[in-house]
Amino acid sequence: MRLFVFGLGYVGTAFAQALRARGWDIAASARSPRQAEALRAAGITPADPDDKDAMSAALTGVNAVLITSPPGPDGCFALESVIPALAQAQAFPDWIGYLSTTGVYGDFEGRWVFETSPLKAQSVEGARRVGAERDWRQVGRGMGLTVTTFRLPGIYGPGRSALDRLRAGEGRRIVKPGQVFSRVHLDDIVSGLLASLDQPRAGGIYNLCDDEPAPPQDVMEYAARLLGVPVPPDLPFNTLGMSPATRRFYAENKRVSNALAKAELGWRPAYPTYREGLKAILEGGG
Repeated sequence: MRLFVFGLGYVGTAFAQALRARGWDIAASARSPRQAEALRAAGITPADPDDKDAMSAALTGVNAVLITSPPGPDGCFALESVIPALAQAQAFPDWIGYLSTTGVYGDFEGRWVFETSPLKAQSVEGARRVGAERDWRQVGRGMGLTVTTFRLPGIYGPGRSALDRLRAGEGRRIVKPGQVFSRVHLDDIVSGLLASLDQPRAGGIYNLCDDEPAPPQDVMEYAARLLGVPVPPDLPFNTLGMSPATRRFYAENKRVSNALAKAELGWRPAYPTYREGLKAILEGGG
């Protein structure tokens, strides 16, 4: 069995490791000779996404493809690289997973959103994701490919959590009354992808998130108490000097439902709230 990952980053690496434990071979995109060498050293076959023949070779006989890279101003480069390579290799994977974001929903003023909710992306990045989702679904239908979309909220896990920000002296409690976010632990993303891989459904769309949307300041406070360090002081949302990216992040307020993934995939988050997730990271040495 063979997996190809376009964008072997935080999530892609974890998913690849899970499938390697099942005995799968792994191939992945590599944009530089240095990255390609690092992949080879890790036992992963690299392929330059700009090299059609290399991509075709890497995708020959592939059983599953995971797309993690974000679209750019000109659309989804992964689609432009992967689809022609699949056609050249005459490969028809059983499953293609496209990682999107809950940013496609935009702002719902704290209300619940579901996979059927209207897409009202407010940021340029969110709007690009809406377009990329649409393009992957259309190409999937046209070629008879099983493309499944996963909408992810804030991702955290070992090496990327409130615990790490506090240790780095970057922990802040930005307070905007009524603001909540959904989040998801890295391990729960991987288990959701595996559940979908084991029962592919063309055109499927799933929110993968935990069970408890929560104010971000509560997460930071809990992390500080786990570490036994002072809780950062409250920082009002309208404080001067806040970056445009942070302001865009706080401009969207919604609660994301994971009910469909539970019902159709039988998936359950191992870390239903940030409390279980942060505690597990700390106990695991992270």
